[in-house]
Amino acid sequence: MSELPDCSIDAIVTDPPYELGFMGKSWDASGIAYNVEVWRQCLRILKPGGHMLAFGGSRTYHRLACAVEDAGFEIRDQIMWVYGSGFPKSLDVAKALDKHFGKEREVVGYADPHDPRTAMARSIYGAKIQDGPGRGNPITVPASDEAKEWDGWGTALKPAHEPIVVARRPFDGTVAENILRWSTGAINIDACRVEFVSDEDKKESTDKNQHEDFGTEPMTNNTVYGDYSMVKPANYNPPGRWPANFIHDGSDEVLELFPDSKGGAYPSRRGNAVATSFASGQETEGGFRKMGDDGSAARFFYCAKASTAERNAGLEGMPKKKADTRSDVAAGIWKDMSAPHQNHHPTVKPVSLMRYLIRLVTHPDGVVLDPFLGSGTTAVAAIHENVKWVGFEVNPEYANIADKRTRHASVAPCSTSGIA
Repeated sequence: MSELPDCSIDAIVTDPPYELGFMGKSWDASGIAYNVEVWRQCLRILKPGGHMLAFGGSRTYHRLACAVEDAGFEIRDQIMWVYGSGFPKSLDVAKALDKHFGKEREVVGYADPHDPRTAMARSIYGAKIQDGPGRGNPITVPASDEAKEWDGWGTALKPAHEPIVVARRPFDGTVAENILRWSTGAINIDACRVEFVSDEDKKESTDKNQHEDFGTEPMTNNTVYGDYSMVKPANYNPPGRWPANFIHDGSDEVLELFPDSKGGAYPSRRGNAVATSFASGQETEGGFRKMGDDGSAARFFYCAKASTAERNAGLEGMPKKKADTRSDVAAGIWKDMSAPHQNHHPTVKPVSLMRYLIRLVTHPDGVVLDPFLGSGTTAVAAIHENVKWVGFEVNPEYANIADKRTRHASVAPCSTSGIA
């Protein structure tokens, strides 16, 4: 990044390491995400008023945000990406105690991947499913008194969200002056509105914002959030709900968080690699499932996790590889159970999510940077959004994957390819 000129980047959208030592990867335990100098470089090359969106881990987000703030950024908000498909990375305390005392546990059954009782057995005994065909891992019961006392205890919650820090380089003058000079400083509200799922949904959103006090003096001089006293009720006709700092994956587990979640047309999780919104009412590649009338989950942007087809697009012919094979089943330590992929990067983000974030903070004529490019999802998203991009990746294997994915996605002639 030191080779990039000052004030040459319009926005930064990135997924840096969470510094968790994820799956034993050295790149996720280097401390680079906490390095203030890294974010100072980002601040230097970002135009005044430019936004940066950076993902973080729920356990380490605070250190990322502090480093970003210490570098000179203004922390503007936090976007929460909520999903229901996280896998608990927890140690089974009872198994660990039996291992500590050298006790052999009694096998009471086997976890069959095709048996619906497997999930219950896993939740009770911490059983893991073995790779490949055949019988699953043994289901065991505590052998020591200590293990019996601590049976059912673990060391971690199920991950279900990832926070995104919303930061901005300080303005050069006023908001208006900064935008006129640099074309940065604003977020694209209308381009990121959540479409209404029905006439009733639109009515609910618009009715509460209609006001009868047109022409009256405003209550305050603060017009940052708008002054509805100067807006005729008939003129309030937005194209969708105001974008929120909450994004969800449409899974049943997330929808159950909303007491009245009945409505909308939510794309199916099977084969859905192209949907960017569930509210249009049109079938996606994988179809959609109707869920009745309007529900509160429809108020937020929908984004499913990356599908196999999406993450491997453009990598045909490359050998498949598992992201990780390390495990310690006896101690109940989490093991990666995913199938091999051509794109074996362990933290691939969905393209629709990165498209949405790029669209939110990047002017159509701007340049977006990802200093932690990984397998190239930000670049693929930028290409689909017709936005110029620059990316850096230190791992040659991931850089090769990113290069192939971006070449496959390069259908927008105004986009530039810039993997470093």
